[in-house]
Amino acid sequence: MKDDDKAVYLGTDCGATTSKVGAVWGDGTVVSTKLLQRSTRSQDGPAAVVKSWVDAASEFLEQHDLSWDQVRGAGLAIPGPYQRYGVLDKSPNLPDSFTGFDVHNGYAGALADRAGHPIPLTVGNDGNLGGVGEAQHVRGRGHGTVLLLAPGSGLGCAFVDDRGLPLDGDTLAGMEGGHVPLPLHLLDAKPYPCGCGRTWGCVEVYTTLSGLPYLLAERLEKYPDHELAKSDRPMKERVFGLRTLAQQGDPLAQEIFDFQAKALGIHVAVLAMAVDPKYVVIGGGLMDPEATSDAFRERYLGLVREAALPLLWPAQRATLTIVPASLGDLSQSIGAALVALYRSRS
Repeated sequence: MKDDDKAVYLGTDCGATTSKVGAVWGDGTVVSTKLLQRSTRSQDGPAAVVKSWVDAASEFLEQHDLSWDQVRGAGLAIPGPYQRYGVLDKSPNLPDSFTGFDVHNGYAGALADRAGHPIPLTVGNDGNLGGVGEAQHVRGRGHGTVLLLAPGSGLGCAFVDDRGLPLDGDTLAGMEGGHVPLPLHLLDAKPYPCGCGRTWGCVEVYTTLSGLPYLLAERLEKYPDHELAKSDRPMKERVFGLRTLAQQGDPLAQEIFDFQAKALGIHVAVLAMAVDPKYVVIGGGLMDPEATSDAFRERYLGLVREAALPLLWPAQRATLTIVPASLGDLSQSIGAALVALYRSRS
């Protein structure tokens, strides 16, 4: 390994409850695929969170016999929205004490204090940086742009260019693809309200956990004898068993996830008209091998492809590849580290 390749670029992924640490070498290869995560401590305020990130980074370096002298840059993946670069706005995932917090300067200062020298820090949207990690993995040594769609509690979206960098936009709201309206007539669907406040049929409502209560309530009319129809639990609680039921072959649950897969496939085609990717990576919990069966994932991805392909241009149908995500919980910390590396090169 060359001297430059011995340089280390750290990545921190801030979640609402846990934060994760990863790193890459100067040649872009991953230092370790072993997950290191620690409590975010968001209930204790911004200073406690920053300290927890630095402590976790120190622990990571120690675990891998690395020193702070090798650290040439760092990246931070953190959920939006933002008031401006590096400054948080009110977030549904963090306490109000984080509104207006200059996370860039706060974390950069803490890293410099611990390392004994300044460390360039790049801050980015967690979904976008997750796309960076998955893009490097799917492309290998090849080229091509990458679109990431990760349905979970909401719909994470990212577009990564052929340099490996995400589309952020001027207000850091680029690729908020979960709030693009779906062509609902193709799904014979109603315009459900989204948590963002829009009522135009945000795709997030039709592809993620956030919209399952609407989809379940509507479909229970067709299944009056189903166990979920007889339950007295709130609809938001009833949906949590749907994924397990779908993997057991339950017709109602399968119908709902088949619908979601079709909706996501249509969205792939919509976004392909805008960004024309070579690869589409489908992430989120539905693609997690520890959470879903091979048969479930194959059925879901097959329906995504089936819905998307007829709506693409002929040249896109011949070249676009739809694959499942591979990095799991590591994607955002690795993506943050990679962006720090890419920024250092430029």
